[in-house]
Amino acid sequence: MKNLVLLLAVCLSSVVRAEFTADPIYQSHMVLQQGRPVPVCGTCTKPSPIVVKFGDTEVKATVKGKRWEAVLPPMKADAEGKTLTITQGSKNVQLDDVLVGEVWIASGQSNMLWRLDQTGDREALGQSAIPGFRFYHSEPQVHTNAGAYNDKLLSLLKGNGLYKGDWYVGGSGNCPRMSAVGWYFGRKLHELLGVPVAVVHASLGGSEMMAWMPPATVKKKYKECMGSRWLESKYMTAWVRTRAKENLAHDLSAPHPFKPTYLFETGIRPWLNFPIAGVIWYQGESDAELQDQAQNEGLLKSLITSWRTEFKQPELPFVMVQLPRIKDDAAGLRAFWPEFREVQATVARELPKVFLVTTLDLGTTSTNVHPPRKLEVGERLAAAAAAQVYKKKGIPFSGPVATKVKPSGSALLVEFAHAQGLRSKDGKPIVGFELSSGGKKFVPAEAEIKDGKLLVRAEGVTKPKVVRYGWAVFMEPNLVNEDDLPAVPFTLSSAAEQK
Repeated sequence: MKNLVLLLAVCLSSVVRAEFTADPIYQSHMVLQQGRPVPVCGTCTKPSPIVVKFGDTEVKATVKGKRWEAVLPPMKADAEGKTLTITQGSKNVQLDDVLVGEVWIASGQSNMLWRLDQTGDREALGQSAIPGFRFYHSEPQVHTNAGAYNDKLLSLLKGNGLYKGDWYVGGSGNCPRMSAVGWYFGRKLHELLGVPVAVVHASLGGSEMMAWMPPATVKKKYKECMGSRWLESKYMTAWVRTRAKENLAHDLSAPHPFKPTYLFETGIRPWLNFPIAGVIWYQGESDAELQDQAQNEGLLKSLITSWRTEFKQPELPFVMVQLPRIKDDAAGLRAFWPEFREVQATVARELPKVFLVTTLDLGTTSTNVHPPRKLEVGERLAAAAAAQVYKKKGIPFSGPVATKVKPSGSALLVEFAHAQGLRSKDGKPIVGFELSSGGKKFVPAEAEIKDGKLLVRAEGVTKPKVVRYGWAVFMEPNLVNEDDLPAVPFTLSSAAEQK
């Protein structure tokens, strides 16, 4: 009898707790986006009034069916932790230490997923608490490593259980599994802005862009990718096909993380009502296997515009990491990285509020696709965001960017922006330039600095029309400005100007 009473008490307690809940992304230690109305949402089993209180503000929720939503008014940045309380009748949920500031999403594939504890950065791992820096780490429960998924992993995928996440305070032992790039970005942006900053991380190794697109976009533009034969689509690279089939060996009908829309639905959709300031994006290694610049440009533009549509922010800032160098001669897999870098540069030029961070100098000097230097990547992303999104003055954020080319005898004269102190970093001849008379056959060229410009000439090319820089899977670039930031790869004709 005693056990029966105890069982009934537990069941009743569960019913009481289930009367209303906040969505899982709302937790203690979170940061709410400043300057924007902030919805707080959840589920309920009773239609009685729900009230959300944050600081001195109290808002009544609207209830539709089993969903409720209260919208807090726009707020200024506030580094003082406050309590957010959600109340229905005598029941309440209390979230502590909630700040107001800037919220960014960090997403992409394995180089964004690469953890802080994989960098060997003991100083960062042991850093004391940073109260104004918070992050939400979505921990993948299923990875895309070699091998077949067991029943448990297949069950997680079928139940959309790819990610589990929590909010944390930066530092103080909370950060080992956080994205290293995301963590370094958030720490530096917090320092540069002087307001609370949060990074919401969701990424996955090996993922193509298609997996991060919402269903509405895929159905409209890439309909052949929505069915069970998605792996046969021309958008799937050979590596992705092979790995997905290997993982799903025991159940080919199960969803795979690489399946179009799957990562958007599991990693991004939960945040669509949560206002954000922007996105940092480190991805492309998988899609670059295909030498189809038009296709990849279309995919990247679709991804960015679709996120902007889903977040209801037409000019949501995207700050992208341009693919770095890699010393890998493997046929096919890395061969078209220069083409993909150009895709990224084109999209950054043509879409508003899309920015590119060059990392040509930070890649590996081996076949390792995971460059170890994540600190510089994260801090360059933060500098780009601070300077270009927040318009902070005096923050170096770009290496030399070619803007104009004109003939100069048998040479081409290249003009640059962000070229103060243009120089060879190692004092050796500048490397990485090529010239062409027709835009197809390129010849290695010499580059000479002339009054902050570059005079580029090549033996045998007497009437050059096109100059390109950084068109190599691997190189050791040495053209920098006074801030030691590397020149941005480019292809430019003497008849055109970069915008």
